[in-house]
Amino acid sequence: MADILELKDANYTAFMEETDAVVFIDFYSDTCGPCQTLMTYLPNLAEHYKDENVVIAKVNSARNPKLSNKFMVRSVPLTIVVGKDKMVKRAEVGLLSASAYIKMIDKELKKGKGLFSKFF
Repeated sequence: MADILELKDANYTAFMEETDAVVFIDFYSDTCGPCQTLMTYLPNLAEHYKDENVVIAKVNSARNPKLSNKFMVRSVPLTIVVGKDKMVKRAEVGLLSASAYIKMIDKELKKGKGLFSKFF
């Protein structure tokens, strides 16, 4: 099974400087019901993208105030897609479907840009 990276205030900057991957970040809280549901999606997302240049990561918002402030976390779950250029490409508050998260990541990977993609 593919790994889920735990990002923290202490390791975020070094990780982002080193990576050339698309990064999907889940900001969560231990006491948030929707966050716990989203946590069950993360292993499947990691497995789905294991052969692609995508990192699935999570951040405990309460234990990492610097990261929470950097990304202006006001409500959880907050999911963010960071592109290879280190820029935030998409952010969503609240629990979405697993397929919605795949669409978020696939959009940044430029999947589905073919001639027939607009029909399906």
